Amino acid sequence: MKKIKKLAASVFFVVSAIFIIANCSDKEKDDLYLKGIESWRENRINSLKKPDSWLSLTGLYWLKEGENKFGSDKSNEIIFPEKAPKFVGSIFLSDSVVTIKIIDGIQVLNEGKPVAEMVLVNDMSAKPTVLTHGSLSWHIIKRAGNKYGIRLKDSQSELLKNFGGIETFPANKDWKLEARFSPYDPPKKIIVPNVIGIAEEEGSPGKLSFKIGSEEFTLDVLNGGEKYFIVFADKTNGEETYGAGRFLTVEKPDSTGKTYIDFNKAYNPPCAFTKYATCPLPPRQNMLKVSIEAGEKIYGEGHN
Repeated sequence: MKKIKKLAASVFFVVSAIFIIANCSDKEKDDLYLKGIESWRENRINSLKKPDSWLSLTGLYWLKEGENKFGSDKSNEIIFPEKAPKFVGSIFLSDSVVTIKIIDGIQVLNEGKPVAEMVLVNDMSAKPTVLTHGSLSWHIIKRAGNKYGIRLKDSQSELLKNFGGIETFPANKDWKLEARFSPYDPPKKIIVPNVIGIAEEEGSPGKLSFKIGSEEFTLDVLNGGEKYFIVFADKTNGEETYGAGRFLTVEKPDSTGKTYIDFNKAYNPPCAFTKYATCPLPPRQNMLKVSIEAGEKIYGEGHN
């Protein structure tokens, strides 16, 4: 009975929203849209202000096969910031298995419990192992070519504490464009390079076709869960926007193949904020020969 009541309430909310929008004037619809973009941008900034956001990323260390001693002392293979103990322990890489051993007396936690020795699950899992010491936290990442590394975050990083927001182009409803989805059957394999010089093969379920003025463009999409994920470049890159392109998510199409690309929601990749991220770069076919004067503008130095 409770489920039926919840469903009825949800249906009522959706129907009410549709009714309100349908009976709005064009100006009211524009105002609602612009308020929606403002709300989206506020949520984006609030997300970046979280203590474990990309702004807290302060280190990326690639592991060598065998033992990797770590801590703040310069004699370690992996040198953590000075707020870490001089010698924390060792991380071992052996045939794609990563384990850690902590020196007696050093407190490193996993889910609130002290760690002495354990296997570390990397970020290819839905739940990678996260270790903490004070404001520092780290986990293992795996990248193409069997590269394993430590991604280190600091919830009290200077970048996080000094973050003042991101400059954006003024929101403009003309940059919300109708698009047509054309599926690839089977999904097409596309080459997606990244900032650390590795090119990975990804499956693209299809492409989006849209017009800017009278000219038609296409973008290959990647699966991003409930939505499609796009890495794209345009002629503003390196000048007004981040040099290595931007990201965008798009609602999956309706039964007719129609959806919308809203470039007002184009956002900077993590690499725009920190040199320790491993962002994908736009595939060649997603480099648009047009200026997309919408979304987030350039921020800091990153990997530029």
